[in-house]
Amino acid sequence: MIAGAPTEPVPVPPSVAALADGEPLTPVWRNQLGGLTWQLGDGPRRRFVKWAPAGSGLPIGDEADRLRWAARFTPVPVVLVHDRDDGGEWLVTAGLPGRSAVDARWLADPLPAVRAIGAGLRALHEALPVPGCPFDWSTGFRLARVHNQASELRPDTWWPEHAGLTVTEVLARLADVPEVDRLVVCHGDACAPNTLLTDDGAWSGHVDLGSLGLADRWADLAAATWSTTWNYGPGWERPLLEAYGVDPDPERMAYYRLLWDACP
Repeated sequence: MIAGAPTEPVPVPPSVAALADGEPLTPVWRNQLGGLTWQLGDGPRRRFVKWAPAGSGLPIGDEADRLRWAARFTPVPVVLVHDRDDGGEWLVTAGLPGRSAVDARWLADPLPAVRAIGAGLRALHEALPVPGCPFDWSTGFRLARVHNQASELRPDTWWPEHAGLTVTEVLARLADVPEVDRLVVCHGDACAPNTLLTDDGAWSGHVDLGSLGLADRWADLAAATWSTTWNYGPGWERPLLEAYGVDPDPERMAYYRLLWDACP
C-alpha cells in the first residue's frame, strides 16, 4: 500500500462515525500501516480525525503529546480530542489554513511548494526550542530501535538507492554516524505532504508530528529533499535547500536517508 489520498471507498470505524455525528466525513489520507485521516466538516471550522487500528503501532498518542508541546511555538494543529477503544485510537485536531504541498495545484507547479517546504522547515527549526524539549529523535535513539528490530528489517521494502544491501551491510554503514551539524527539534517526518501552503504559496503550518524530537537538522533535510523526488520528480532538491538556507551535504543526506529506510 502506498501512502496517499484513498481512491476507493473507505469503511468508517464506529468511533469515527460517532465523532462525526452526521457531519460529512471526507477521507484525505491513508498510510502504509492502515492509518486513516478524514476531514470533518468544511470551511475554517473544519477538523481532522486521524485514526489508527489497534495493534498498528502508529504513534497517535505520541503525536498528541508533541502537538500540545509544539503548538506553543509554531503553527501546528491544535489537539481537540485524543482517545481509544478496542478497535483503535484516534486524534481530532483543528484544521490549519492552507493545503498540503502535494495538493494537485502544487503538483502542477512544484517550485513554490518546494520553496515553501524549505522555508517552513527552517522556520520550524528556528522556532522550536532545543532547551527543554522532552522528545528524542536522535541518531542514537533511532539506532537503538534499528538494532532492537534488526530481525524484522525487510530489505525488499527499501528504496532503490539501497536495493541489494543486506541488513548486516546497512547496520555497518549506520555505525559510522556523522558528527551533528546543528542540533534542532526536528519534525520527524518532513516529507512534502506534511507542509501546508496558503494559496499564495507561503507555508502556513506543519502536520503529522508523531516523531518530533531532538536530532541533527539533516535528519529532516534528508527526508524533505528525498521526498521531492517522490512527489515532484527529479531536480527539486537544491531549490528546497536554497530556501532553507544551506548548501547540500551529500554525506549527511546519504546517511540519514539510509537511516530513514531502516527506521522511518
